[in-house]
Amino acid sequence: MRTSPFGLICEKVWANRANTIKYKTYQPHMLAAKRDRATTMKKKHLDIYIAVPRGFCAGVVRAIETVENMLKKHGRPIYVLHEIVHNKHVIKELEKKGAIFVEKLQDIPPGKICIFSAHGVSVGTEAAASRWGLHTVDGTCPLVSSIHRIVEKHAKEGFDIVIIGHHNHPEVMGTAGRTDIDVSIVATRDEAEHLVLKKPGKCVYVTQTTLSQDEVLQIEETLQRRFPRIQHPNRTICYATQNRQNAVRKLAYNSELIFVVGSKNSSNSNRLREVAVSENIEAYLIDDSRDIHEAWVAGKKTIGITAGASAPERLVEEVVDWLAQRFTVTTHEIGDNEKKLHFKPADLK
Repeated sequence: MRTSPFGLICEKVWANRANTIKYKTYQPHMLAAKRDRATTMKKKHLDIYIAVPRGFCAGVVRAIETVENMLKKHGRPIYVLHEIVHNKHVIKELEKKGAIFVEKLQDIPPGKICIFSAHGVSVGTEAAASRWGLHTVDGTCPLVSSIHRIVEKHAKEGFDIVIIGHHNHPEVMGTAGRTDIDVSIVATRDEAEHLVLKKPGKCVYVTQTTLSQDEVLQIEETLQRRFPRIQHPNRTICYATQNRQNAVRKLAYNSELIFVVGSKNSSNSNRLREVAVSENIEAYLIDDSRDIHEAWVAGKKTIGITAGASAPERLVEEVVDWLAQRFTVTTHEIGDNEKKLHFKPADLK
């Protein structure tokens, strides 16, 4: 800006090829209006509440470290049956390092290394991999493996087995396949209401680890009413799943909107969004900041952020950065610190 000989305010706007500077001229009252508009366009303030705990759980860390260790020890490629965890960013990063994800054992050349995903596999899949001549690594989450042992033990003792979980989810299919007997899978209270068991007086149920407590409780109440002698060795919802859901409930007290960072095929991430919605909070499941719509955040003063158990922390940071480009932000962590667990990565059997 400069003042002209006539007391007008001038703004340099461009220079032509002869380097002659052009000026746009404002009357003093015009400049005041321009400043007023700039003031109204200043960033509004936003409080961001970030859940504790969030993101990677110990089982996911173990699964990723298992793939990375195999690549370091044996070189590329390393084959993985199904997605090692349900997050597209993790999958892309491991693919860049040399992992190849397949849906069928037959897609893996005989004699190669095959890692089973964190969701676990059936006994039949293990046997088929051996017949195919594959060198296998069990990347199953240790908590899922503990449920496998419960199913195997009770099946041998002659119990009817019930799994509370989503049909066709890889964890549920793997758990159901730990025994040769027929296993009943119930995903809703209505299915539990119409369940028929061969041995109603000798039955047991386990749960998919990534469900929400609320949806499990409804099905449990129905099973226990209909089959009073049904057993449940212990609650088999993963501690990390439950902790992250509890943190979302705390976010809901402080947030007008909650972003759950996680992939669309992640069961635990979907449950986090559902928990937020159950608290009457607007919530969206996003893979990363690129999924955010400007309209979602317009007019908001408080936003909560959490991440599913298979979502990297950098994605949360990117969401905070996206918001910081549009608001002046203050960040707060809310929740309870989680006991740190570390599972040793799996190796060749």
